Amino acid sequence: MMSTPIEDYSTLTDHYQTTIPASIRQALKLKRRDRIHYALRSNGEVVLSHASDEAKHDPVMVNFLNFLERDLLVHPESIRPVTAGSCTEAERLTEGLR
Repeated sequence: MMSTPIEDYSTLTDHYQTTIPASIRQALKLKRRDRIHYALRSNGEVVLSHASDEAKHDPVMVNFLNFLERDLLVHPESIRPVTAGSCTEAERLTEGLR
């Protein structure tokens, strides 16, 4: 995290495009063709960050994990420890899959 906040400005073109100011590009170590992640906060702030390759999410997996999270919050009694037997069963069920 940076000790001194960096603020800068850019202009939105007629095609809704903008240039990221050099101060921000340098601070985020952005290069040509890099991916950028935007997060809109409830107060209207936008957080811009350098998106890593790991940020390419499978939308099906994201939805499934969100479902699991909601279900575990609503039904915490369903949480069970992982045992040797459950690992063996998982291996059996996924045998031959990549």
